[in-house]
Amino acid sequence: MSKKQQQEVSEFQFWIQRLGKTSLRALHIVGVVGAGGGLLLGIEQSEWLNYWIIAMSSGAALFAWEVIRDWRWLIQLKGVLTICKILLLLLFIPMANWKPEITIFIVLLSVVVSHGPAGLRHYSVVHRKVIHGKKEIKG
Repeated sequence: MSKKQQQEVSEFQFWIQRLGKTSLRALHIVGVVGAGGGLLLGIEQSEWLNYWIIAMSSGAALFAWEVIRDWRWLIQLKGVLTICKILLLLLFIPMANWKPEITIFIVLLSVVVSHGPAGLRHYSVVHRKVIHGKKEIKG
């Protein structure tokens, strides 16, 4: 069997993958909205902690999904900026008073990563040019 035939997925597999990734993204957005709202409005942590857990666990699953699908995601700007978002989250510890501002910056960075042009998202920081990985399952 050729490499191309091994990489092709059936229509059923395609839809399962697409619905799986879309579901993970939906959960991630619900978690980010709930936790972000709590952070921005200064609400007691116990009120939004479950949303934080949803955001972090779904985010970790999406991260793993991308790396397993194609390791080149890590060197494309979309992967590099996702790692930057994770590092910004770590600033919550030493810069606790800046959580709302950090949250807003992370959300704005997320929009650039998700909705920026393909040439920006697929730009490789290693190769200094746009590289395309395996066919993505859009979700």
